[in-house]
Amino acid sequence: SLEDAIRKFSALPAERMRFTDRGVLKSGMWADVVIFDPDTIRDVATFDNPNELSHGMEYVLINGVPVIDNGRMTGSTPGKVLRGPAYTP
Repeated sequence: SLEDAIRKFSALPAERMRFTDRGVLKSGMWADVVIFDPDTIRDVATFDNPNELSHGMEYVLINGVPVIDNGRMTGSTPGKVLRGPAYTP
């Protein structure tokens, strides 16, 4: 289901990486938000063109900053690399 898919790329990875302040939309949590149209979303990337953006991605906010606005990249890069507890440089 769509709900299961969303959990698999939001709450589940946060749980597995032991990030207690991410993964769900809840007061006091960090939130990266993706707003999409389930009727039009589709992956159009190919082996030859792997950087082609998915269709139907209307808005993406990272740390509250739009990186996709009305389907277009904004050029903002507000994110940061998160490393889990098992990371060793």
